Amino acid sequence: MSEEKALNVGPSGIEVAYERFGDPGAPPVLLLMGGGAQMINWPEGLCAELAGRGLQVIRFDNRDTGRSTHFSQAPAPDLRAALAGDVSSASYTLSDMAADTVGLLDVLGFDGAHLVGASMGGMIAQTIAIEHPHRVRSLTSMMSTTGDPGVGQADFSAIGDLGAPPDDRQGFVDWQVRALRAVGSPGFEFDEAAVADRAGRSYDRGHDPGGMLRQSLAVLASGDRTARLRSSRVPTLVIHGADDVMCDVSGGRATAAAVPGAELLIIDGMGHSLPRALWPEFASRIADLVKRAEEARLTR
Repeated sequence: MSEEKALNVGPSGIEVAYERFGDPGAPPVLLLMGGGAQMINWPEGLCAELAGRGLQVIRFDNRDTGRSTHFSQAPAPDLRAALAGDVSSASYTLSDMAADTVGLLDVLGFDGAHLVGASMGGMIAQTIAIEHPHRVRSLTSMMSTTGDPGVGQADFSAIGDLGAPPDDRQGFVDWQVRALRAVGSPGFEFDEAAVADRAGRSYDRGHDPGGMLRQSLAVLASGDRTARLRSSRVPTLVIHGADDVMCDVSGGRATAAAVPGAELLIIDGMGHSLPRALWPEFASRIADLVKRAEEARLTR
């Protein structure tokens, strides 16, 4: 495992930081992380679980996070206006982020890959399955939603007392620990040391509050995918926590209902996090989907 940099990625010609795990000849599985979160938010232990099941795992920083290209010179996003329906301050959409991901596949030499997306990463993965279906071998959408404002709502009261993250490193780390404790998985152990470690590494790798705002605008500007998901023929698994306060479980149910033949796994006690105790189950479910999808490709 070593961090690499892909250059001139996709139509926007951005740089994308990524890491690989597992056998480079195994089926490729691309991990897409959520809003404001870097690739290291896919825990190394989960990546190892996936690689141990015969998969080639690639995690990467989306645009505006970590060590990938940041759009710092873009116009300031107006989140208040966007929530009221005016998304004119969006610098890009989920379609642009989907094109980045497909561009990374091009640079890596993959004609297609199995996509696993968490939260906003699930929205990007869904968009790729809609707009670039020939590049998607399977889709796993985790703790995500369809873009329909009637489902998958966040309960911001869970973090309403926290305020904005502080600018200094230790303040940011402490804020992340409090936030993840509030929105995490109440049925599983909270690993404070791991959360603090990841938060510190994220701060050092490329802390960018503006990037998270720009990504939030991209989500709001991209609309409802439900009707287009109904045309998807990509083998799909939807995983959602029954206790998710940042993306209500109705978002996962709606995703599975929209995609023909999708499998739905709802986990009691899981919130908006990837608890260590569930890594083996996540990895087994994803590996099973990949196996079935690869077998189906061979019979076409």
